[in-house]
Amino acid sequence: MNRCAWVTDEPLYLEYHDKEWGVPVYDDQVLFEMLCLEGAQAGLSWWTILKKRENYRIAFDQFDPEKIVRYTDEKIQTLLEFEGIIRNRLKVKSVVSNAKAFLKIQAEYGSFSNYIWEFVGHEPIVNEWKTIEEVPVSNELSDSMSKQLKKDGFKFVGPTICYSYMQAVGLINDHTLDCFRHPSNC
Repeated sequence: MNRCAWVTDEPLYLEYHDKEWGVPVYDDQVLFEMLCLEGAQAGLSWWTILKKRENYRIAFDQFDPEKIVRYTDEKIQTLLEFEGIIRNRLKVKSVVSNAKAFLKIQAEYGSFSNYIWEFVGHEPIVNEWKTIEEVPVSNELSDSMSKQLKKDGFKFVGPTICYSYMQAVGLINDHTLDCFRHPSNC
């Protein structure tokens, strides 16, 4: 069975690639979690974050934005002392500010899903890359998403993070043509 060239033989990586990456997500809670995790990844490998994912869920109350917006300075300090996550003050605080922005978007659009899927016209973009080298790290769409998210109050949402996020939640399907997960092979 062929997979995208970036996938290692680590079971956690295999499961993520085979069952999550590129699959359209419409659940607000999952969309928020992935946005926070992609921000935590900035400057690091996705593998680093994937291994700590369960710790992040515990630390950040299962990524419940209603709880996160009430985090105090003491709670943030506790998070910064928790070795199970990336203990970067700006990244930890961004989860709180992102929760505030997220709830504002939910109120305005009815759901975060409605908001985020507008960037692709509510249809996943399916690319037809032959090799992993062809897959960009950002594009005009991720640039546009980044600008809008920043305007709406989100942090750690640069164009590269946004592109990675779009891949992770299925706004863009970048499985290579030889991968069994590419829609042409399903």
